[in-house]
Amino acid sequence: MLKVARLALILALCGRGLAAQDLAQLCQAASHVTVGQWASYAVRAGQDSGAQLRFAVVSSEQHGDSTLYWFEIKHVSTTKPANNGVVQMLVPGFGAQLVAVRALIAKGAATPAMRLPDQMATMLTEQVWKSNPALDIAMRCTSAKTVGWEKIAVPAGSIRALHVADEGGDEAWRAQDIPFGLVKVRIKEGSEMALVAHGTDAQSSITETPLPMGP
Repeated sequence: MLKVARLALILALCGRGLAAQDLAQLCQAASHVTVGQWASYAVRAGQDSGAQLRFAVVSSEQHGDSTLYWFEIKHVSTTKPANNGVVQMLVPGFGAQLVAVRALIAKGAATPAMRLPDQMATMLTEQVWKSNPALDIAMRCTSAKTVGWEKIAVPAGSIRALHVADEGGDEAWRAQDIPFGLVKVRIKEGSEMALVAHGTDAQSSITETPLPMGP
């Protein structure tokens, strides 16, 4: 009986170790983006319940030897249309690389697209994270604790994903073949984001030329 218990413990520890390796691979894969990839999510519960979010990479720019990408967040709500809008950030990639914002464009429901002075982009990034907790979770990808692989049902279908949780009580379900790696996100205060659809043909939601915003 002791040998069986010891074997079970070894298998459990091995499983946790493999899951941790899987998480590292998922985080790394999610950080590498390509122009055109997108994923849309339905928001459930919380103050923004009923809204839909779309993450997308809509274009790229070459800066010296580095390629930077315009990462877009589009918010659509039928119950609170005043909150609708689009934010685009010029970043090296997704996940932890979102912290290195080089430029920022914002468009509200009833306002034209405005490009902020580049020196202001980093200052306002924290506000973007606070209004989109899933991005904060994505930035803390590697520090999460693995719960295990699960098959979960979301509007996009039944998907096998790695369930992870962080010390703050937020949870995420990740899969490598989904753009940005996020299948489902659950915030500790009760709201959820669940994958609705994804693809590789994203275009910018901002069609006008952004106006420069003065310092």
